[in-house]
Amino acid sequence: MRTVKASAAAVTAALAAGAASVAAGRLASDAALRAQPGRPLPTEPRLTVHATAPDRIALTRDLASTRPGTYGLTDAGAHAVVGPVLGTAGNSADAVVRRLERVTRGTLEPGDKVWFTPNLHVGDPGTALGLDHAEVGIPGELGSLPAWFVHGVRQTWVIAVHGLGTTRELALNVMEFLHGRRFPVLALAYRGDPGAPRSPDGLSHLGETEWRDLDAAIRYAVRQGARQVVLYGWSTGATMALRAALHSGVRERVSGLVLDSPVLDWTTTLRALAAARRTPAPLLPLAVRAAQGRTGLYGDRSAGLVDAARLTVPALVFHGPGDTLAPWELSRGLARALPGLVALHTVRDAPHGAMWNADPAAYEEALRRFLTPLM
Repeated sequence: MRTVKASAAAVTAALAAGAASVAAGRLASDAALRAQPGRPLPTEPRLTVHATAPDRIALTRDLASTRPGTYGLTDAGAHAVVGPVLGTAGNSADAVVRRLERVTRGTLEPGDKVWFTPNLHVGDPGTALGLDHAEVGIPGELGSLPAWFVHGVRQTWVIAVHGLGTTRELALNVMEFLHGRRFPVLALAYRGDPGAPRSPDGLSHLGETEWRDLDAAIRYAVRQGARQVVLYGWSTGATMALRAALHSGVRERVSGLVLDSPVLDWTTTLRALAAARRTPAPLLPLAVRAAQGRTGLYGDRSAGLVDAARLTVPALVFHGPGDTLAPWELSRGLARALPGLVALHTVRDAPHGAMWNADPAAYEEALRRFLTPLM
């Protein structure tokens, strides 16, 4: 009888441990599958505002706060734009002083907790940039998808699609550049975004199903007179662009791709997001398996790169070694595999999805050279 009781206890303990592991894996996978658009990614550290002045701000000294370039700075109620680190007496062992370009929303006070974001602008093309635009609805398989349309005279449209932790406001960073070259621009909100239909399971699929919303945007552009389209994606938006270029029923209309920080291996990105939420390392494989079970994501970790290697249209990839969510090495491998088709513009010291922010002038010059033959 004691043996039977001991065996039953062991089975019960094993089942309880298994259930706990499954629950932990599910919770860890939420870091990627339930990432909120417009909320900073967990890889971005919280920084404390030490002091402010009309044209400068002192922040906690960190690798993030010393990055070169121009970034948005945000908390729950405020948004500002900061420029480069200033060589002033305000710099110290625990604080860095950066140029404060503007405060676009709310206020920043000493003691506030803030995060860096690639989004320099809030609002829409009109309120943020003074550009005439229309809010349009694109018929998608789940319902109407909101998008901004900025008119241009060319017959090649640029369709912009954001990625993890951002919204279509990210496209505003390059909207003036594209408008200045007279491209019609469509900035898309897709399933799960504010104002867009909810995904049936309420989860992000890291571009693997969301690409069908981009496909709907391509079809919309063609119906509105576009002869060709350039797909411009950041992060999982770049994944969506790749998928659409390969699988869309109107893929012959795609003349080029611009891919910023492309997610070519979803398992690595999911692990990195889960780890940034302080998930213990032994639970990371469980997070991947939980994500597969919940979303049906493919299990071959190299499938994204293999898929991308089937490209037949030119692509410009912006990426760099500072990206801790999507491996830069995979972008390098793609460029080596398709040297006549894929151009890699390496950006140093930039986090995921923020290659433009590190050096806008160099970024836009590479973009100009790539887009000119596609006009």
